[in-house]
Amino acid sequence: MKLLALATLTALCVTAAQGFLPTPGAFMPRTMTTMRAVTSELASMLENAPINLFGKGEEGKGADSKWLLGGKGANLAEMSSIGLSVPPGFTLTTECCKAFCDPNKWNGEIHPDVWDATLESLKTIETKMGCEFGSDSNPLLLSVRSGAAISMPGMMDTVLNLGMNDVVVEALATKSNNPRFAWDSYRRFLEMFGNVVLELPRADFEEEIDNIKFEKGYFEDSELTVEDLKEVVAAFKKVYEKNSLSFPLDVYEQLRLSIGAVFKGWNGDRAIKYREVENIRDLLGTAVNVQAMVFGNMGQTSGTGVCFTRDPNSGDNELFGEFLIDAQGEDVVAGIRTPLPIADLSTAMPEVYKEFNENTKILEEHYGDMQDIEFTIQEGKLFMLQTRNGKRGGGAAVKIAVDLVKEGLVTKEQSISMVLPEHLDQLLHPSFSDTESASYKASVIAEGLPASPGAAVGEICFTNEKVVENAEKGIPSILVRDETSPDDIAGMYSAEGILTARGGMTSHAAVVARGWGRPCICGCSALKIDEEAKTLTIGDVTLKEGDVISLNGNTGEVMNSKIAVSPPTIKGDLQEFMNWVDDIREIDVLANADTPEDAREARKNGAVGIGLVRTEHMFFEPERIGQVRKLILSNTKEQEAEALASLLPFQRSDFEGIFEAMDGFPVTIRLLDPPLHEFLPSLEDKEILEKLASELSLSMEDLTTQIKDAAEVNPMLGLRGCRLGITRPEIIEMQARGVIEAALNAIEKGIDAKPDIMVPLVGKVEEFRNQAKLIRATADKVFAETGKTCDYRVGTMIEIPRAALTAHLIAEEADFFSFGSNDLTQMTFGYSRDDVGTFIPEYKSQGILLDDPFVTIDQEGVGSLVKRATEEGRKVKPDLKIGVCGEHGGDPRSVKFFYETGLSYVSCSPFRVPIARLAAAHAATKK
Repeated sequence: MKLLALATLTALCVTAAQGFLPTPGAFMPRTMTTMRAVTSELASMLENAPINLFGKGEEGKGADSKWLLGGKGANLAEMSSIGLSVPPGFTLTTECCKAFCDPNKWNGEIHPDVWDATLESLKTIETKMGCEFGSDSNPLLLSVRSGAAISMPGMMDTVLNLGMNDVVVEALATKSNNPRFAWDSYRRFLEMFGNVVLELPRADFEEEIDNIKFEKGYFEDSELTVEDLKEVVAAFKKVYEKNSLSFPLDVYEQLRLSIGAVFKGWNGDRAIKYREVENIRDLLGTAVNVQAMVFGNMGQTSGTGVCFTRDPNSGDNELFGEFLIDAQGEDVVAGIRTPLPIADLSTAMPEVYKEFNENTKILEEHYGDMQDIEFTIQEGKLFMLQTRNGKRGGGAAVKIAVDLVKEGLVTKEQSISMVLPEHLDQLLHPSFSDTESASYKASVIAEGLPASPGAAVGEICFTNEKVVENAEKGIPSILVRDETSPDDIAGMYSAEGILTARGGMTSHAAVVARGWGRPCICGCSALKIDEEAKTLTIGDVTLKEGDVISLNGNTGEVMNSKIAVSPPTIKGDLQEFMNWVDDIREIDVLANADTPEDAREARKNGAVGIGLVRTEHMFFEPERIGQVRKLILSNTKEQEAEALASLLPFQRSDFEGIFEAMDGFPVTIRLLDPPLHEFLPSLEDKEILEKLASELSLSMEDLTTQIKDAAEVNPMLGLRGCRLGITRPEIIEMQARGVIEAALNAIEKGIDAKPDIMVPLVGKVEEFRNQAKLIRATADKVFAETGKTCDYRVGTMIEIPRAALTAHLIAEEADFFSFGSNDLTQMTFGYSRDDVGTFIPEYKSQGILLDDPFVTIDQEGVGSLVKRATEEGRKVKPDLKIGVCGEHGGDPRSVKFFYETGLSYVSCSPFRVPIARLAAAHAATKK
């Protein structure tokens, strides 16, 4: 008799469920068949109808309306429209959430017209299910789930088994002839409603059920009997009473409060933080999905599970998921019980598994992507509760994208959008094997700014000398400093990674580290360094030189242990995918490279030229920096000429190596730019000072005076760039000669050298004119001396606001423009890029800045200068080559902006070239 009654209930609900699909036209953005006429007040608040029934609307309409229905609501409507078994329901739109949360609109209350429409839509669910909400004989239960346009897993709220009270539980027990199922659903609802809607601590409920299980000698919730569950329900009600709250017995009040709680969750701490981390913006809010409950906790022929249609770790085309018998959805994700692998469902319920497997293929083909699916089985009947594009690791993302193209499910253009820049970040830098393990998390002792991605493990070193010494012995090192300077270049180059207490994302350490692919963490304010004692302290942890630490440049985490790393490679699926990327992108991607080694790395990563050679970086090696110091501090023309003569071969040789590496591609060489004082030694370094004084025939006192005299109050706005070239033209003559001679030598060897010489920090056209004249005169002199010529161009960096505002004048003289976006940002905002770490985090937390402008281009301010200069320059020369060579050239959102602005190319560090290529392809596909 018991089985017969249960079968009768199941048959009734399943028969109704087979007719879940409403009539065609149920999805109507501006009208709703289930609503009475709305007031003009509501119409003025909402552009679209507030409620959408799941159903048989125009196919594809749901997927296109995620901004309004949320991802979950849109996909539920879509799954219904293609004939899958979806419990009936409806969606309150994201516009309702926006109005609900607005104190000047609904102010935390559901609008009366929307509530009326909700009750009207509820009748459709009752008809479909053949049950009645709140009935004392044939009750219907509901789920209330969130669903924003962009997936925010675990950040928003859900209420299940809604509609339970003391009368309904008895009716459900009688109707199903399964009292245990009914009382189990009641205790689940009491806990979830109390926690989500009334904000009671979940631990208070867990403590009560754990006490009862302990008294009974149970380990699992499934061991609780009907009488035990009644005891749990009574205990849960007391949790409400202890907190001076009453559990609402009115099921409609439960529904109203639950919808409101999900809307409120949009502005909860978890959701806000997640959106901040994931850079999710410009959404109206969350939709709310009200849906008939189907039950996985009705016995051994019921269950629930979560499954990916492909392995999200490897990308292999096989189901990857878990399920539980006699359970509800939260049991799987909460870890209350150990789930079974999805493959075991083929044995436990063969027919259900067959249908589920067919559904996964339908969904993949329909959405053209790997799906993350939630499902419930009620008494042998499969119900699909959710589908969405599944999150995946970097390797899996590429493999899935390539496989879907080969399987004919998507085009190459569509596959490009499936791989995100962060996926490539995971693949193209050494990475730690398992960042989710307990041992990894336990080893994290501090966090700073993730300035340069990748993984690094090595011994702590506080001096360049120690890093170099270790490198010569084959010992990996982490250079740890308060901050870095050009004097640290040797150590930085030899280090596996760099950790600094100060500095921002575009500080010296960050820029150089990214250029070399060194993992770097800057601005780690918890770091206290005692160089004399050779120790670092973070909280109560003190480490000494020689101790091993690990840096995660992707997250900014510092670990007090040796973590295993995996090296990057570009081959197989990744190589094929990147070929597609290059076929689709419409803007060139160049690299910032300062040495032949950098250039070769850039070429390997797919760069089609060099957008920035920082010639000053060629001087940082110990042998060369000494000659630069002699040049700066020389007292006679002879000493100056000697220093220049010694530097010329270095420059020429490096340029030749870069031309060779970039054979056939343009190489943009920026003339000397940084303040000269940065090359000068510290007054504390007596050994270097004594050697330099001897070489210059100066007393220590005179040398010290000259070094002090060279210091500037504001060096970034001082004697640098074209100002240096105008006041010390002999330096520019030497550099120009080195470029032209290198190009001629390379051409002699059969190399197609394409030199572009770039004048930095121009603010007036007269400055550029002065330097261009000097460069061209030097080139002519070399041509006359050698009897050979080559093509070359002379252009400028647009990095001073005045240059951007007078671009039409500069374009008359310049062969090309390149935006130096780092300095342009610095000068437009008036922020020191080396000191922004002291205030930008606070600016972001208060909403003054949405992004660090040194990471993502400020489109309103700096971006408007870029647009203006591009437009004005091209009015003068329509074919003017214009690019960007600042750090923004590797930022995906910035690349999209530069593409839309019409730039010819972006240039970034060699290790970010593949990411910029992908971002350029993304921009082209979204055009």
